[in-house]
Amino acid sequence: MVWTKEEIHSIVEKQRSFFKSNITLDVAWRIKQLEKLRNALVIFEDDLKEALYEDLGRCETEAYFCDIGDVILEVNEMIHGLKKWAKPETHFSGLVCFPSFITKVYKMPYGVSLIISPFNFPILLSLGVLAASIAGGNTAVIKASSKSSACTACLQKLIKATYPEEYAVVIDGGHDVADYCLEERFDKIFYTGSPKVGIHVMEMAAKHLTPVALELGGENGNWCVIRKDADLKDAARKIAFFKICNSGQICININQVAIAEEVAEEFIEELKKAIIKQIGEDPINNPEYPKLISSKAYQSCASEAEEYRERIILGGKGNPETLKYAPTIIYPVDINENIVNHELFSPLLPMVPYKDNEIDKLMDIIAEREHGLALYLFTKDMDWAKRTMSSQQFGGGCINEVCLHLLVKEAPFNGTGHSGMGAYHGIWGFREFTHPTTVLIGSNKFNLSLREHPYSDKKNSYKYKLFKFFER
Repeated sequence: MVWTKEEIHSIVEKQRSFFKSNITLDVAWRIKQLEKLRNALVIFEDDLKEALYEDLGRCETEAYFCDIGDVILEVNEMIHGLKKWAKPETHFSGLVCFPSFITKVYKMPYGVSLIISPFNFPILLSLGVLAASIAGGNTAVIKASSKSSACTACLQKLIKATYPEEYAVVIDGGHDVADYCLEERFDKIFYTGSPKVGIHVMEMAAKHLTPVALELGGENGNWCVIRKDADLKDAARKIAFFKICNSGQICININQVAIAEEVAEEFIEELKKAIIKQIGEDPINNPEYPKLISSKAYQSCASEAEEYRERIILGGKGNPETLKYAPTIIYPVDINENIVNHELFSPLLPMVPYKDNEIDKLMDIIAEREHGLALYLFTKDMDWAKRTMSSQQFGGGCINEVCLHLLVKEAPFNGTGHSGMGAYHGIWGFREFTHPTTVLIGSNKFNLSLREHPYSDKKNSYKYKLFKFFER
């Protein structure tokens, strides 16, 4: 189907009317919709896995682990927690509000939400966000990626079989269709993708003062720092897994490694062994190894690798027909070179050597650049690691681990600056898609005239003294 401005406008208006019916305010009703979503994931599991293989070359296990299963975990957390999260809060208003002592905070849905999802995790980053929108009591228009066309088609079937379009719908198409959506007056927008497009989304949303949540990859990519005291074999295993996963097309993936030069050669050997052990010596012919999303993405990866051909110490090969490019280690790379100053979104892994006793200088350079979505540290010095994690600015990360912070229940997933704004997952997703509305319950008995004029004559001068006593 080719979506027009008029058709998108009609969908938005239908959803607005549906929202105004107040059906979505009922928490029990929302839980039923979440249960429907979970059931749909089970019913369409095989179709989703096939679509993920067609678009990204994902094997069955990786497709389930990284996309389908993660959404089921997310939906289950919301089903179990929603009643508690949605319950209005009761607050003591304080003596300054006497005699109106009771204040309620209601968690109100925004209304009609727009979810713009990317190609790299087309199920997780569309249906995972949809779950948060549903939990919050909103309707949803999902603009899915045109790059992952098989997954988008499968999402359309799943959503159409599960919900009426006045409640949830999946729209396909390119940038023109995305702009048709952004021209509409939505009540909440959630975008996942690049900082460049994130700026465009905010500009369009600003016309209607629509609140926006952004999950972005980060302008300079995500750093992994390996100290000389790190468990190198353990670090190598984890980094190899992560760089192989989805062929590096992950917003929280390691973009570049800073390796203490004292252990650089030893670590590189461990990393080579770990990559070969996990994906073989010929990864581009391994059916488990994912592919890049398009010819354009493949050519970008291959061209950048060619620029560093003399420094490639593993990989550097690909097949433009299958769109597979081998995990590629590039060493040594200076911290100011172009390849470590932009998001790669590929299986290329540049490695920057540094002197371990100059670690503070390295972290200062990283801090001066745009904030990453993730930061990973490998070291036995936990005091330094915790101090660093609590002083750097980034979305989230791990010490002696990679990516698993994404899966922690009740913990937010978010970015900051060029890596995004807002947060979701579990209760944080519910909060992202609701507005806390404060309502004081007034009393018409024992009302004092403290707040009322006059203030300054002799008879009423006591009011100032009482305000000074209460408001301190």
